[in-house]
Amino acid sequence: MTPSWTKRLGSYGIWRQGSDLDGPLAAHLEHLGFGSIWVGGSPSGDLVLIEELLDATEHITVATGIVNIWATDPVVVVASYRRIAEKHPGRFLLGVGVGHPEASGQDAARPFEPLVRYLDALDAAGVPRDELVLAALGPRVLRLAAERTAGAHPYLVTPEFNRGARELLGDALLATEQHVVLSPNPQVAREVGRASLHNYLRMRNYVTNFGRMGFSDDDVAGAGSDHFVDEIIVSGDDDTIRARLGAHLDNGADTVTVQLIHAPGEDVYEAFRRLAGILGLS
Repeated sequence: MTPSWTKRLGSYGIWRQGSDLDGPLAAHLEHLGFGSIWVGGSPSGDLVLIEELLDATEHITVATGIVNIWATDPVVVVASYRRIAEKHPGRFLLGVGVGHPEASGQDAARPFEPLVRYLDALDAAGVPRDELVLAALGPRVLRLAAERTAGAHPYLVTPEFNRGARELLGDALLATEQHVVLSPNPQVAREVGRASLHNYLRMRNYVTNFGRMGFSDDDVAGAGSDHFVDEIIVSGDDDTIRARLGAHLDNGADTVTVQLIHAPGEDVYEAFRRLAGILGLS
């Protein structure tokens, strides 16, 4: 991993849908001590939201998790990258990936070569490789991430996944995402968690990776078994949540991007404050 990213990202960041992010929340997360904000939901390649978050903060790193290669021409991404890199040097990490074949509207059954061509276009336009990361789950794309970018950003994985990913990545960045529900009640946590997992259990790239991680067909059928939900989404008391997030680091992740899943109407600012306290950030 590039040493500068080790410092800039910190051990813990926040992953959140772009539609649920704005400048004031970004400033709050920075104040709480999180090292990065990862903007999910296939943010637009114009990167207007990323610029807004950077404008509202002073030092936190903002990353895309991820710009979908099927949705935005690389020419647009390059222009946006240059604009932001000039305005906020060293604070933006461009994450790209193939997204979900079911949602792409493209013939994405064989996405590897289009992904390589996309990286070629970014290379040719002068986007530095060490300012890029790839969404990566399978071995082939993990190797590509190590060869062509600063590293990988896997989503919906267990701490044990990081061991194999680290072997494939070598010293490259491993920025792992983890769902968290701040509830000690397992039934409540599973109900909230299942709502966030529903679509992913119908996407073949994720289902395939769940199988790689040792989950059975029964585990990922329907709404997912209790065992599956408990392994993919951490909940419980503070010690349990802290231990799960720390296990990602212990198994090879450089940084953990936490996706906080909460019930509608919950005070999000207070929830992030509690999470920061659990992790010893504030």
